[in-house]
Amino acid sequence: MNTSALIRPAWTPATIALMVIGFMVFWPLGLAMLAYIIWGDRLDGFKRDVNRATDGIFAGCRRGSDRAARWGHGSARTGNVAFDDWREKELERLNEERRKLDEMLSEFDEYARELRRAKDQEEFDRFMANRNKPTSPATGGSTGSTGTGNGGKSTPGLLDE
Repeated sequence: MNTSALIRPAWTPATIALMVIGFMVFWPLGLAMLAYIIWGDRLDGFKRDVNRATDGIFAGCRRGSDRAARWGHGSARTGNVAFDDWREKELERLNEERRKLDEMLSEFDEYARELRRAKDQEEFDRFMANRNKPTSPATGGSTGSTGTGNGGKSTPGLLDE
């Protein structure tokens, strides 16, 4: 059975039609199809090179994670009992310090939250006191009106100070 792909990197009616449609819909699609027609036969070698390069990069990452596991970021032992015991004690001490710092951080966050609440309450109380304060009619001015624009009734707004 002879099988050949309908869309392959060659000048076939299907690839030409896809390229023309790609240019009509969105020009980068047509350009991508043109590049595929011209350089698509080199795609296998390109994929192989890219796969080799990424394998090399990730192999380095794997080596780095193995090294990190050996240096106390995992449960690996070095074989030196004295060093391993000292390392475990230091890690426990650091964990305790971290716990204390986390507690201090939560206490400070609670203090700052209470301080903001008190400040907000004070500002709200001041606003309500100013809002409920009886206002005297405006005096002076050449127009003879109070300048409120609502029939002489004065209602303080947010910008009255």
